[in-house]
Amino acid sequence: MGDPKYPRRVWRKPKRPLNYELKMDELKTLGTFGLRTKRELWKAHTELSRVRHQARSLLALRQEVRAEKEPILMKSLARIGLVSSDATLDDVLNLSANDLLSRRLQTLVTKKFGFKSPYQARQAVIHGHIMIGDRKVNIPSYTVTVEEENSVHFAPESKIPKMLEKMESKTPSPEPPVEEIAEESKDQSSAE
Repeated sequence: MGDPKYPRRVWRKPKRPLNYELKMDELKTLGTFGLRTKRELWKAHTELSRVRHQARSLLALRQEVRAEKEPILMKSLARIGLVSSDATLDDVLNLSANDLLSRRLQTLVTKKFGFKSPYQARQAVIHGHIMIGDRKVNIPSYTVTVEEENSVHFAPESKIPKMLEKMESKTPSPEPPVEEIAEESKDQSSAE
């Protein structure tokens, strides 16, 4: 069998968890991206911290060593769509947690298929209605690469596309402006 692995922790809590502004910012981000717990947000912050640490350490190296190692980091970040192919290390240092969260499968499905909320898109992903290429992916936090982005689609047996079409066709017409309502009430009062 082999020895059990003891993986490193992939998230760190904030240093000041009771900071009111931080808590409100976290709650807003949770609602925007449809995250289940704050731990998912903390994972993104920790991953961003790791990437930024790599960029800072590359800036401290000598020019010839940096020329060897910098393209490796930039290529990996460009592959998942965090930076463009001609970006510099300064662009990596300017990344935010929202950039990482916007590359999640759940967020891309929300934008691409027009779900009402990110939580609805999360449920579709978890229940196996979403495919990338020819394989089902049921992990909402899956990081979608640039090449895979165009191959995200519904599973053939999924009934969700029909349900989304019905929801779009049943959307109520917008209510008339207040001015039109006032004119109608004047017309009715003058007729009496």
